[in-house]
Amino acid sequence: MNKESVKMVITDLDGTLLKDDKTISDYSLNIIDEFRKKGNLFVIVTARPIRAAKKFMGRGGFDAGIYHNGALIYDKNIRLGGYGIENPYIISRNILDKFPDTCIAIESEDVLYANFDSERLWPGNGYVYSDNFTELGEKIADKIIVEVSSIDDMERYKKLLPDELYIQLSENKIGMIMNKKATKINGIKLLSKIYQVDMDNIISFGDDYNDINMIQGCGKGIVVENALKPVKEIATEICKSNEDDGVANWIKDNLLIEN
Repeated sequence: MNKESVKMVITDLDGTLLKDDKTISDYSLNIIDEFRKKGNLFVIVTARPIRAAKKFMGRGGFDAGIYHNGALIYDKNIRLGGYGIENPYIISRNILDKFPDTCIAIESEDVLYANFDSERLWPGNGYVYSDNFTELGEKIADKIIVEVSSIDDMERYKKLLPDELYIQLSENKIGMIMNKKATKINGIKLLSKIYQVDMDNIISFGDDYNDINMIQGCGKGIVVENALKPVKEIATEICKSNEDDGVANWIKDNLLIEN
């Protein structure tokens, strides 16, 4: 892949583009602006909700966003598609009936409902406390989150899920329950069709388990130095860490500097 063929860069936020304190340096923002000014597309893809992603990006410009791991796909403020969860209330009841002490959070219509103090997991994110999730009624959820301590701990919830859902570990502390169609790579494939950019001409950056499918599915998959070991093992290339502006430095060195 030569730099002239690259038309779209897609990056995860937490642990990849964002520094550990959840900020983006001015340096990275300036590199992204320079990349976009050349007519290229810059896309963020994250397990985060829309409200959090926009807050983290601040003044940073981006062309599209894939949120909740692929449950929602937006071109700026226009919804392009998505894959939600029907009957989230029933699913939450099935989990709590079997495991009453489970800490559960449910994202629906860009609002987080939780039966615990979710601020300890996501400081500043805000939430609506609910001990039974009856507020959800007939709403569609973007994702359901259960707090877990390990992959083994997460496994016990699998048998309680309907066939159309899956659960995936993230940040080694939460299990994300999603529609099986809601994956980062499916969101990227949708954008590929809409923007008419071949998948071979897309570069993706990530660090966590939920980035593996996009790292393997794009033309080039790059992971930051601080990525989890299993993710680094499947990468095409490894760049500097999130603390060292790895994404921006790679874009500058490989896509912007003239040879």
